[in-house]
Amino acid sequence: MAKYVMWGSYCENAIEKRTPYRQAHLDGLAAQKEQGILITLGPTKDNTIVFGIYEAESEDAVRELIEGDPYWKNGIWTEYEVKEWIQVF
Repeated sequence: MAKYVMWGSYCENAIEKRTPYRQAHLDGLAAQKEQGILITLGPTKDNTIVFGIYEAESEDAVRELIEGDPYWKNGIWTEYEVKEWIQVF
């Protein structure tokens, strides 16, 4: 399977706005991690950018996961980009 990186942006005041969706978001990420799809995901320290690494069958599969996430559905993540990644080291 190929690896993909995702960069995205958070809305303003994301820490406050994410509260009602946080547990569902974390539960979904945990399930993806258990399935071996999600390698890592998290925000930058200033909470403006999200970065993730996925191992999946296709870019479309990664996009489905992102767009199914409560943070995307509820405007906490405001935009994202996915690129196939070639891991050298």
